[in-house]
Amino acid sequence: FNKEKYYLLKKNVTIISDTFELSADLVKAYFDKDLYDIIKMDSKGNVSLKSNNNTRASGEKININIETENIIIWGKNSLLISDQIKMMSNEKIQVNNSTGAFNITGLDSKLQNNDILISGSLIDGQFSKLNNTNEFEKVYVEDREQINIKTTTLDMYALQADYDKQNDTIELFDNVRILRDNDTIHGDYAKINIKNESYKVTSKKSERVKVLLDNKNE
Repeated sequence: FNKEKYYLLKKNVTIISDTFELSADLVKAYFDKDLYDIIKMDSKGNVSLKSNNNTRASGEKININIETENIIIWGKNSLLISDQIKMMSNEKIQVNNSTGAFNITGLDSKLQNNDILISGSLIDGQFSKLNNTNEFEKVYVEDREQINIKTTTLDMYALQADYDKQNDTIELFDNVRILRDNDTIHGDYAKINIKNESYKVTSKKSERVKVLLDNKNE
């Protein structure tokens, strides 16, 4: 479709370029000046993507805007892996590689790296490249029923949470529950220092505050 500046590729599609390789059942590719000047691709059916910047993605549908470096993945078992970051959803994953912004939606969505696992129905965040590796630095997660954040030593539940890597903190809001070793603590709000594993939990009903410190700091 030269006038509309796109073309359709059907059945067992494979596109190989200098920067990525994509396979799907159907691909609608938009071009700028000629057929090889692809600026955007909409792909459907068993889509798989590999790029030369250590990014892998798969889903029922993937849209890629090469100019804005934006990628959207739809469908059950959607997956995006970039360096140490892993994103999983049964609905939608959206990432902008130029700004570092990402959004994951759908029941039991997950965001994971080597240190932490975050689960919820909505996960918004920002990642940046540190020592040539992508790392998420700010994350907001919510769920009507329950979010879950796990580290090597803590298992945390709430309705909402904020993660801040720069300050090494996690804040939990509403129906808070924290499990560590044999301890289980409930409250309405908690602030955790990931670095030294100290945390403060408050409760509106009792107006009590419980502070737990790592044994090394007690």
